[in-house]
Amino acid sequence: MSPGDALIEDPMSEFAPSHVVVRRLGTVDYDTTWARMRRFTDARSADTADEFWVLQHFPVYTQGISCIAQPRDGGGRIRVVATDRGGQITYHAPGQLVVYVLLDLKRRGVGVRRLVQVLEQALISLLRTYGIRGERRAGAPGVYVNDAKVAALGLRIRRGATYHGLSLNVDMDLRPFADIDPCGHEGLAVTQLRELGVTVGIDIVAGQLISELASALNYQDVEFTDF
Repeated sequence: MSPGDALIEDPMSEFAPSHVVVRRLGTVDYDTTWARMRRFTDARSADTADEFWVLQHFPVYTQGISCIAQPRDGGGRIRVVATDRGGQITYHAPGQLVVYVLLDLKRRGVGVRRLVQVLEQALISLLRTYGIRGERRAGAPGVYVNDAKVAALGLRIRRGATYHGLSLNVDMDLRPFADIDPCGHEGLAVTQLRELGVTVGIDIVAGQLISELASALNYQDVEFTDF
C-alpha cells in the first residue's frame, strides 16, 4: 500500500456530528488575516462553533516558526513574513486556494497528527474526483502528484484549538516558488491543478474542498457566510 492509499477509504464517522461555519473572505492581506485568526482563537469558548476560512492571499512568502530560510533573491518585491505556524517556508498568491481550519480539538475528538491525515485525505479525495492520484510523503506533510507538491499544510495549536491550515495550488504564477526550497525541501517541484488538466474556477474547487472537509470531519450542519 502506498502512502497515497493509506486512508482513501477511511470513514470519518468517528467524529460526532456538529456545526461548522464557512467564511468566504475573498483575496486578503496575510498579516490582517493572521491577526484575526489569533484573536478568534483567544476569544473562543466551549460553545464557539468551529470555522473554515476560505480565501486567497496577495503575494507573500511565509515562514514557519522554526524556519530561518529566506528566498534566494531576498524575495524581491514579495514580502517575507515570519509566522507562528508549523512547517518551513512557502508562497501564497492569488490563484492558490487557502483554507484556514479553526477547530476545537478536544471537542472534535482529534489529535494533531490525525487532523493532518484527515486534511491530507480530503485533498487526495478532491484530486481523485478529477482522476488525479495524490499521495502523501512520510515526514513531509502535504499532498504530491508525480513527485511534485500541489498542496501544503501548516497548523498552530493554541488554547487547545487549531488555526492556519492548508493551501492548494489551483491556477497561479508558480515562478516565485523557484526562489525557495518549498517547505524546506531542496529542489522540490511544485505543480497546480491547471497543469494537471483541471480548468474549473477556484470558487468551484473551493466548494468541492469544503464538501470533502466537512464530510471527513463529519460536520453535518455547514453554514456559509462572508466575513
